[in-house]
Amino acid sequence: MSNIIKSLREEKKYTQKDLAKLLGITRQTLVKYETQKVNLPADIIKKLSEIFDLSYEAIIDNKLPKVPAYNIIADCNDANKSNVQRINIPQNNIDKFKEVFLYILNKVGAKPNIGQVVLYKLLYFIDFDFYELYEEQLIGAEYIKNKYGPTPVDFIKIVDKMKKNDDLQEVKAVYFDRPQTKYLPNRAANLNCLTAKEIKHIDDILDKHSDKTAKELSDLSHKDIPWISTEDGQIIDYESVFYRTPETSVRTYDDDSI
Repeated sequence: MSNIIKSLREEKKYTQKDLAKLLGITRQTLVKYETQKVNLPADIIKKLSEIFDLSYEAIIDNKLPKVPAYNIIADCNDANKSNVQRINIPQNNIDKFKEVFLYILNKVGAKPNIGQVVLYKLLYFIDFDFYELYEEQLIGAEYIKNKYGPTPVDFIKIVDKMKKNDDLQEVKAVYFDRPQTKYLPNRAANLNCLTAKEIKHIDDILDKHSDKTAKELSDLSHKDIPWISTEDGQIIDYESVFYRTPETSVRTYDDDSI
């Protein structure tokens, strides 16, 4: 049987030495965990859960969560076509995702708190708040429910392509004694895929949330009805934004709004 630690390590492109250092153990001890010669202690399970943004159960059960694939629209021009009806399955646009991501990195990526987990939550609130406000997709990415909050599907695959195209670079860092993955942009974003309304919305979200820590944003997402109403590992439904509580809602509703 394959080992989840090895699979996750290789997916993140960590060497055994890299991961052992993050876990505070020797490489030899990590090899024993990967070959399942010894059981994982509770503190190692906790650290692995934090490093790879997975539930304790996935690591204990040695099972990678099932991740759905994107239904992608690759043409930027399609992103600006209006939708007559609300949709449950988001339209996904890789080009638009890339440019929004680069825009975020150019605006706030240098802040010390902006690592991968914070970026996940910023993308989530950009997408779901926009949908609640305007009943339209902005990026339209799909997000699954993980222990630490919403996680964009195929984020790693898209970012890997961006690295190969020299759009950005990935940097391993430490923030408050915790491992952190940062991304640095190598070019400015192409804003042709975005409307003025969309850019303003992104700026508003960054002003509101980009100084928060990963824990603060995770805690906030855990109070959001879309996350609460979704089963672990499942896709979060955009339609659930219309059932948000005042704590996370961004829209003022009249009696006939919905």
